[in-house]
This record gives sequence, C-alpha cells and structure tokens, in this order.
Amino acid sequence: LQLYTFKGPHWCDFCANFLWGLIAQGVKCQDCGFNAHKKCSEKVPNDCMPDMKYVKRVFGVDLTTLVKAQNTLIPAVVEMCIREIEKRGIESEGLYRVAGFHDDVEAIRMSFDKDGDQTDISVDRYDDLNTIASVLKLYFRLLPIPLITFEVYFKVIDIVREDDLNNTQKLEQIKNSFELLPPAHNHTLKHLISHLHRVTEKQQKNMMNAENLAIVFAPTLLRSPETDPLFSLTAVRYERELIELLILNHSYFCTNLS
Repeated sequence: LQLYTFKGPHWCDFCANFLWGLIAQGVKCQDCGFNAHKKCSEKVPNDCMPDMKYVKRVFGVDLTTLVKAQNTLIPAVVEMCIREIEKRGIESEGLYRVAGFHDDVEAIRMSFDKDGDQTDISVDRYDDLNTIASVLKLYFRLLPIPLITFEVYFKVIDIVREDDLNNTQKLEQIKNSFELLPPAHNHTLKHLISHLHRVTEKQQKNMMNAENLAIVFAPTLLRSPETDPLFSLTAVRYERELIELLILNHSYFCTNLS
C-alpha cells in the first residue's frame, strides 16, 4: 500500500467513507487497486486479498478489489444479473435501452451492497426485466476505474480512429491492447461482450443490434481521462465504434481475452 493522490471523488474500500482532501487522501494497493484511509489500511492484511467483511460495498468499489474479496473471476453482481436476464429471455423489446424503475434499481443496489450474492433479484421479487438490466449498467457506470481502463483508453480509441488500418489490423491491435487490462477487467469484459452478442442474436424481436447496444454501453464501459470537453465530445463516435466492434467480433475477442 502506497500513499496516493486520488483524482475525483473516491471512497475508502474498508469503511466506505469519503476520502477527503486534495492530495494524499489515502493509500492505494498498486497490485489489486484497494483504496483506504491511511488509518483504515492498518487494519487490512498485506496479502493483497482483501477480506469481504472489510469491503463495505459492491457498487463503486474497484473491480479488482471486489473480485479478490469475493474470490471470483468476475463480480457476483455481473454474473447474477446476466444469468437472470438470460433466464427470463432476451427477447424483450428495447432491452438495455429502456430504463427500469428507479426505486427498484436503488433497492437492488443497496441490497447488493449489504447482502452481496445473497441478493434476491428473482422475477418473484422484481418482475420488470429492465430493472435488472439497469442495475447491471449502473454497476459498470459507478466503477471508479472503468471496465476498459484509463490506461488502455487512448490506445484503443487511437486504433479505432486510424484510417490507414483495415478491419483485421484494428482487431489485432485492439486485442493486443487488451492484454494491458487487469485480469478482473479482462474476464468481466469477456463475459459481458459474450452476453451482448447473445442479445443481438434476438435483435429481430428485441430491436437491439450491435450498434444500438454500443450506444447504450459505450458511456458505461469507457470514460476518457481527458478533461477537455471538446475531446470527449469527438471521442463518443469512436467509443461506440469500439464497443460495436467487440460485439460483432465477440468470438475473436472472447477467445483471445485471457
């Protein structure tokens, strides 16, 4: 654990309280991404395997920290939401585009934060499929480090916008860039993209092709580290193109994502 200056709002993964200050607000594990107040870090073992009882939340917690605490490849909330959506059927028109009930989404979020994988998201408890889909999107949107990390962001966006590369070259270079993703991000991205491809297989009924899903998911899976609003505005197109490429070429990426 090293003293660290966080950019933007961050919370302690031990006590779930805000990390106050402008510089050196807390400490960060360089291996697993665990964030904590300096005082809280004294109560955390140094084995880079945070105990789930010390990780007070699920939403807004570093992805690597969460899967290490849960001892899983992907977060339980992602696995459970995708499983529930596919169990109920992915033919619902506007899946992922239509928002769920806000109060129910918040109730599920709080339940996951409190009860983890014991959370009940069954149809008997929440009969609106769009609510479960909204919970999944919310989880990715609240990640402090996006699923496609800041480190990889510029690399893949530059590849997508490069006119001199053909499609095969772009795919290969994007795949190589994804080798820089932390394992937890890698596995979770693979799981999500495979699911989104299965959604497109029912696009005649759900009206959600790869382009439509990319419009929905690009803002939740990527965030530019660049603060210039003009850059962010022009990058939207390429962010969408990237997610669409991943969905359309899911077998290539999901086979090669380790």
